[in-house]
Amino acid sequence: MKMTCPICPHHCSLDLGQTGLCHARINEDDSIICKNYGQLTSIALDPVEKKPLVKFHPGKMILSVGSYGCNLHCPFCQNFDISQIGAKDAKVYSYTPEQLIDMALELVPKKNIGIAYTYNEPFISYEYVTDCAMLAHEKGLLNVLVTNGYVCEEPLTKILPLIDAMNIDLKGFTEEFYHKLGGDLETVKNTISISAKSVHVEVTTLIIPDENDTYEEMDAISSWLASVDDEIPFHVSAFFPRYKYRDRRPTPFDRVYVLADIARKKLKNVYTGNC
Repeated sequence: MKMTCPICPHHCSLDLGQTGLCHARINEDDSIICKNYGQLTSIALDPVEKKPLVKFHPGKMILSVGSYGCNLHCPFCQNFDISQIGAKDAKVYSYTPEQLIDMALELVPKKNIGIAYTYNEPFISYEYVTDCAMLAHEKGLLNVLVTNGYVCEEPLTKILPLIDAMNIDLKGFTEEFYHKLGGDLETVKNTISISAKSVHVEVTTLIIPDENDTYEEMDAISSWLASVDDEIPFHVSAFFPRYKYRDRRPTPFDRVYVLADIARKKLKNVYTGNC
């Protein structure tokens, strides 16, 4: 029978054995689960600042893991080689939650503070992230989500007690732009607003020439973020040609600096990235 996935606003209606547009969630035995449960494509011990998180345990490291698939289809995706593929094209390493937490604990002497679910969209691996995050907290480790924020409110609020920090992409500030990516702006704004009330949140916007780089849009973004919390750390990052935007020019660094200065008129903690 058809089942509807409850994780993101796409609400994919899936026949038995069918996978959703994220490439990762499947109707199996009349239940929607993450097909990529425990299937990791990327594992690294990274500085926390690389997530990027500048106001959350600076100077520490975090075990960073990702799988495959994504519920948005950004033509400028920086990790398209894992986010825009499915199981048959992914080179994976299998880790149970117990194995992942054991690895994280072994890295504590190297200043590891926990696990960051990153590289691809973690919310599409909802069950795996939940199981790992619960066990991590039991062992005194911290949990970080690096996410596009395109998630329904119910699963978001359910997992938030297990999460300690998030970096959320705010890819632009118009519905037209989000429509190109297969998402919607209001959902992401809602994710930021709800999450900022209970966990440490930082926000990142990748500046793409002729797409989301106007002074007016940056003023709108920073004004709205300030209405949520003017102390939210905000990362304004330069774009480099990737994926379907390989023919585009990279963001001029001067443009990033000017846009960051505009954001600083409303926000107290603004940082530039990839410059």
